[in-house]
Amino acid sequence: MHRTLRIGTRESQLAVWQATQVQQLLQQNGYTAELVYIKSEGDIDLQTPLYAMGVQGVFTRSLDIALLSNKIDIAVHSMKDVPTQLPEGIVQSAVLKRASYKDLFVHKGDFDAKISDPQSQVIIATSSIRRKAQWLHRYPTHTIENLRGNVNTRLQKVADSNWTGAIFAAAGLERINLRPENSFELDWMLPAPAQGAIMVVCRNNDRESWEACRNFNDEDTALCVKIERDFLKTLMGGCSTPISALAQIENGKVVFKGNIVATDGSAKVEVEKQATVDNADLGVTAAEEILKKGAADIVARLGIRS
Repeated sequence: MHRTLRIGTRESQLAVWQATQVQQLLQQNGYTAELVYIKSEGDIDLQTPLYAMGVQGVFTRSLDIALLSNKIDIAVHSMKDVPTQLPEGIVQSAVLKRASYKDLFVHKGDFDAKISDPQSQVIIATSSIRRKAQWLHRYPTHTIENLRGNVNTRLQKVADSNWTGAIFAAAGLERINLRPENSFELDWMLPAPAQGAIMVVCRNNDRESWEACRNFNDEDTALCVKIERDFLKTLMGGCSTPISALAQIENGKVVFKGNIVATDGSAKVEVEKQATVDNADLGVTAAEEILKKGAADIVARLGIRS
């Protein structure tokens, strides 16, 4: 008889949706599981030794601490928020099949007319440095304003503002049925590494939790996001850097695209590579190639390499 597995989740609507998906997958494989709501890190006893072990990540830290403190057995994360180096004592147990990796533009009014008029006061909202950099590279005369909060809060802020529109992750809005009609996908914008993927982690000494989650690990998604995160890690970037990456499996090969853009949009360096699916180093070699092509100068300006 399996023990009841405790799934840790933040309290936002999207986080709860993601944790519930994992709960249902566990139940389909014969495990019982319950959701445990974890408050922000200020509500948890922050033990210094845990930080010494390398617990990082603005959106993942409170769940990581709960996991290491044995308050939960499994944590569920939006994978693009997870630092490339997991805390000591925590391992990846599963990656769910990827949803949309695309960025979505939620607009107000006649966006096409506004961007074609050089006199138009175009204000775009996003808290993502990556999205800001790519947008300014394409539209250098636009103004970018900061937009923070959970999905529901951000949508409300857009409605209440004088902004032309704002950028969201398509997967986040679609998962909780909040994608507005006045939106379209930004096919030209390369996503954050692992965008659209959900990661499940557990303690490295908890074999039962690890095996329970392996039942629904999607190998193709896991391979692609590993390549993307290797690219990010080799460039020494985190979730607050203007580094983008996308790996996709096409006709038995992995097709990879990556870029880095100066935060003001003034410079952009891209790389595209293909490899067989058994080439585990694709993300690393792509990063090394883009550094030689001029990315090193942008990286140096960002101050993200030692």
